[in-house]
Amino acid sequence: MDWMVWTLPTAVFFAVIAAILLGMTAWELVSPTVERRGFLPIATTRGDRLFIGLLSAAYLHLVVVGFTELSIWFALGASILWLLVLMRWG
Repeated sequence: MDWMVWTLPTAVFFAVIAAILLGMTAWELVSPTVERRGFLPIATTRGDRLFIGLLSAAYLHLVVVGFTELSIWFALGASILWLLVLMRWG
């Protein structure tokens, strides 16, 4: 795997995503989800909201890196907050 040049931030990123997916799988096995409507205009499951949250976090990071002088830590904090709000009330 030397050709991939795994840096610590990259390895941590993929480890966290894998842990989230494993946690969501375990949660689904223990407590199966039902579709519900929150502030999103569609009925979603926990997995749907996780996917929407991760996708929107990626776009938020791209906007911060591409169009502002803000720190990437700002984008990370905003993304985590957005994901928590989306998972709870989305």
